[in-house]
Amino acid sequence: MHKMSVLIPLILASFLPFGCEQTTRSLDYQILQTYDHDPEAYTQGLVFHDGYLFESTGRYGESTLRKVDIETGRVIARVAVDSDYFAEGLALVGSELVQLTWKAGIAFVYDLETLELKSQHNYDGEGWGLCFDGTSLFMSDGGSKLFERDPETFEILSEVTVLQEGYSLPQLNELECVGDFVYANVYLTDRIVKIDKRSGEVVDEIDGSSLSLLARRPNSSDAVLNGIAYVEETGVFLVTGKLWATLFAIRLTED
Repeated sequence: MHKMSVLIPLILASFLPFGCEQTTRSLDYQILQTYDHDPEAYTQGLVFHDGYLFESTGRYGESTLRKVDIETGRVIARVAVDSDYFAEGLALVGSELVQLTWKAGIAFVYDLETLELKSQHNYDGEGWGLCFDGTSLFMSDGGSKLFERDPETFEILSEVTVLQEGYSLPQLNELECVGDFVYANVYLTDRIVKIDKRSGEVVDEIDGSSLSLLARRPNSSDAVLNGIAYVEETGVFLVTGKLWATLFAIRLTED
């Protein structure tokens, strides 16, 4: 583990039509600490709970659910997902972990303590990101919509199109629910957007390119920023990427 305290200036790259006013704020962040992270982990979902990191990793034949010691990056427990499935987003609902799959339309439900598979939910379309706000699940499917789902039945309760500067924002990937907002990685970019979960409006954006420069594997197009976990007790975000050797603890700062 390496401790750092560096304020990273962010530049929001936004390409807007002439005359269109920019309203999305750009948030800075401070890197508080860095931790080792398995560079072979194709990170799809990230959850912090009780001092540990729970992680869903993807790819056919390599997908897993893991419990990880944050301080060392050591995988304490691991469950292999059947090779027919490509694991995706992950959320904690009470004493259960819910793990999406990409194209199979199945969400696996595991016991938090034992990681034993207990049940499953079925859904239409693709599964990308998933988070739980204490009442509802919020899910992305690779498009520009957020789907609110019942955590017990997985039934869709509502849906909203995510808009930034009046335009729909696709490629919403890994999600993290924090209060009235959903933080989302935008796939194949270094962007994290903060979305009002009811209106769908992007209110803030975080440029993670500095993290990417520090952590991503060179010459690997797959090694993109993906993975957000929130530590409610401290207000710290844990952020990593697919095939990254580093997990960052960051604190967002506002002007």
